[in-house]
Amino acid sequence: MLRFPVKKIRKQFKLLLLLVLLTSAVWFTYLHINQGKTIKLHFNYGKGRLFLSEPIRPGHHKSEDTSDSREDEAAVSLLSSALTCVSLTLCRQFKGQANLHVFEDWCGSSTAQLRKNLHFPHYPHTRTTLRKLAVAPKWKNYGLRIFGFLHPYRDGDFQFSVSSDDNSEFWLSSDESPLNARLLVYVGQLGTEWTAPGEFSKFRSQSSKSVHLISSRRYYFEILHKQDDKGSDHVEVGWRPFLPGLKYEVIDSAYISLYTDESNLKMNSVDHIPQTLASHIRLPEEGRGRSIPQHGADMLKPDPRDTFYSTPMIDPSRLENVLPACLYSPTYVVKDFPIARYQGLQFVYLSFVYPNDFTRLTHMERENKCFYRESPIYLEKFGFYKYMKMDEEEDDRPFFFPNPDGKLIITNIYIHTRTVDTLSFIVVLMSPDFLDEEEVVDVEDEVEIVGTQSPKKPSHPSQTSHTSDPSHPHSKSAPTPIYITRPRPAKERERDREREREQRRERREERASRHPREVFPGVFLYQTRKTTRLVNLGAKGGGITRSRSLVSAAQLWPNPPTKEGKTFPHNGSISIQGESVQTSDKLGRETSRSNPDNDPEPEPEEGEMSDYSYEEVEARPGWAEESINWQRTFSVNPMDFELLRSDWNDLRCNVSGNLQLAESEVVDVLAQYMEKLNERNGGIYTLLRIVNVEKRRDSARGNRYLVELELMERGRSVVRLSEYIYLLLHRSRQGEESLENTDFAPASAPPLLCQPVMLQWRKDVMVHFVVPVKNQARWVQQFISDMENLHLQTKDDNFNIIIVDFESEDMDVEQALRESTVPRYEYLRREGNFERSAGLQIGVDTIEDSHSIVFLCDLHIHFPLNILESIRKHCVEGRLAFAPIVMRLSCGSSPQAPDGYWEVNGFGLFGIYKSDFDKIGGMNTEEFKDRWGGEDWELLDRVLQNGLEVERLRLRNFFHYYHSKRGMWNTQNKKTLKG
Repeated sequence: MLRFPVKKIRKQFKLLLLLVLLTSAVWFTYLHINQGKTIKLHFNYGKGRLFLSEPIRPGHHKSEDTSDSREDEAAVSLLSSALTCVSLTLCRQFKGQANLHVFEDWCGSSTAQLRKNLHFPHYPHTRTTLRKLAVAPKWKNYGLRIFGFLHPYRDGDFQFSVSSDDNSEFWLSSDESPLNARLLVYVGQLGTEWTAPGEFSKFRSQSSKSVHLISSRRYYFEILHKQDDKGSDHVEVGWRPFLPGLKYEVIDSAYISLYTDESNLKMNSVDHIPQTLASHIRLPEEGRGRSIPQHGADMLKPDPRDTFYSTPMIDPSRLENVLPACLYSPTYVVKDFPIARYQGLQFVYLSFVYPNDFTRLTHMERENKCFYRESPIYLEKFGFYKYMKMDEEEDDRPFFFPNPDGKLIITNIYIHTRTVDTLSFIVVLMSPDFLDEEEVVDVEDEVEIVGTQSPKKPSHPSQTSHTSDPSHPHSKSAPTPIYITRPRPAKERERDREREREQRRERREERASRHPREVFPGVFLYQTRKTTRLVNLGAKGGGITRSRSLVSAAQLWPNPPTKEGKTFPHNGSISIQGESVQTSDKLGRETSRSNPDNDPEPEPEEGEMSDYSYEEVEARPGWAEESINWQRTFSVNPMDFELLRSDWNDLRCNVSGNLQLAESEVVDVLAQYMEKLNERNGGIYTLLRIVNVEKRRDSARGNRYLVELELMERGRSVVRLSEYIYLLLHRSRQGEESLENTDFAPASAPPLLCQPVMLQWRKDVMVHFVVPVKNQARWVQQFISDMENLHLQTKDDNFNIIIVDFESEDMDVEQALRESTVPRYEYLRREGNFERSAGLQIGVDTIEDSHSIVFLCDLHIHFPLNILESIRKHCVEGRLAFAPIVMRLSCGSSPQAPDGYWEVNGFGLFGIYKSDFDKIGGMNTEEFKDRWGGEDWELLDRVLQNGLEVERLRLRNFFHYYHSKRGMWNTQNKKTLKG
């Protein structure tokens, strides 16, 4: 019987333990290396090694190869799978690119319209690749589908945004499978939405929530873009780490790779094209349950501000002594300062808000682009292309420019004639030093051709018509630049001058009767019977030639470069055959004129298209078609047009929203406040959400903030905090004078976060709505119904309705109030004609509590549910008055479809404490008796002169219904004359 060697094991226990540990280490190392082979692609991306790139097709799942034999087998199966990388060269082709499918000749501007295309998504017009997720083909009526893999450069949370003109969508998968792609961000769904290049924060739907990504993995992405025939076409996707203050960066080639290589596939090969929700989703209105499309106003989408009033308020005792008290005395208060009549508008400043409340009327910017601070004429003509820098140089395009020597250099003009001497060129460069006063010279002087050679005669006559064909024999020759110098010296021209003077006199009268058309600054286009001459008045001395051919004005602009056919560029090329010039502009319109003997052109016969026809010219055999560079990428910096705005009361643009406050500034201030709050209360509060922050800027003494936070108390209950705080700047008088125009300039001491004295708003103060009416039964009933709904939704009893009735005959107003469910009301009847100022004053006089708020109101108003709290927050007795900006609805618009504009000039809707209203003298009833209009500005002047601030904000969902003045107030209808 064998005995177990217990004694030997005891003696060699340490050695055995060491062997066990070494064996375990070797085993775990083997498992780690073997497992690493399955994700070899992820670790090798960007290192120039071989990797497999096999996308997932619908209904198939990628199998994880765990053996070297499987990897070798996949490496040699190129014929069975065109998606397998077998060489270093092929692998590099997958990197830095994304698949691009183009669907041309399809009208519309929404992505839903793109999905209606018969050939979408299987049969695009063009299959190509893209090296950056920012493309601007400079074309019209097309759709794009861009897809591939995204490779994050770090582990962590990212935020994505998309910008485009017109609609676009960005889909991202949670892994490399297209089946898991979900819509992340988008620009519009109705086709009316668009953004400027690099504008990543215009719409709420543009920016995503945080997305966690791992750098060792790849993620399938997909972009859909639709462009109509207007605007500056572009689409770009930006990303940034989910950290405050960081800007978006366009996703570059280093972080993308191909989904599949389509270079060797036929157009009818579609099995490799991914099928996703993005390519097959159907909108609700296309199904059986046909619904009304949602309006494009971002203000209609839910916002935490709208229902923040329903969250329980934090215990006021928790806020005592959190911050040290400080004196609040802003420099912009104009107490006892003489203000001219109606000039109080100049002393009203706007507040900054965070986060974006989307009060900007983006849905109205299709007609009104005043927000962008650009001339409407400029935007209509040139668009936003100046904000984009194309990645490819456009030096190989035909471009006209004068060099420093005064010579006109024209590059890339290709001549298909036997000799250069027969060239009749198309540009006239005017020299002010050469021309006589008020004289336009038209000289047919010979020009000097420098450094050129005459191309050989084509081997076949038909070859001369295929100038845009890259396969043409002459397309292999390098482009030869032609330099057109100054005209010959004056002595050589003298013998021809006498003959030309007679011709000039005959032309002078004809030119006087027509006007030049400016093509671009300093360059004018003159139209004669048979020729169009371009005159550059900006050059300081150059050659003068005469054109015998028609020139397209758009030809003078450098068009986008193309990678195909660089020798003979299609876009904007000029082919000269004898004396025939052929041009084409961006829109594909082409013009060809041939006049070999200067014979008069025949008039168009019946049935032919005249020169003034608005129909598009059909392409004819031999005419060059416009070439589009679908791979044209560009660079753009994130455009924050809010930086161009100031806090002055802008009376020019009525579609812009509230000013935006920088995120970094908010985070810095709230971090200090939360630290002080938890220090005072033992760390029981956790910040859940920043609901609203409003800043009134005073760069000399300090900024005032209204902070509204959603907090978690002791990990159990959610409370809201809404308080004014003050960031006091300690500066000397010299510092105030020198730094008054800066926000955070260096000071002698760090800013002090403190609690401003006498700047606390009352949460339960009574609000009185004062409304004068006369013979407006339908609007009075609507107003009462809105007040009933306000009470029903908010459960707030602390408001009162005061209606002053000027002998209404169309309804019993008092009876309607008695039957309503409003918490309290007062009905006052006054005889005589309607007087708004007198009616408001009568209503205010009935209020006994001088420490309550008066809201001077209009009858045709739609109130948001948070109107009561908004009035209370922005009215502080002895300090603040409130003049919210209302949105005037257009004719036919409603609160559910709010088309209109902000009433930036009106101050008729005004909230103020009763004590302050009495202090300034109330309404001016003497001057504004039987008329209204101007009484609000006059009241504003007196409010400011008494040292009150006027808070000016655009309120979400605060509308003024459209109505006409017909039949209102004291108007009398004219009697119809009977014949």
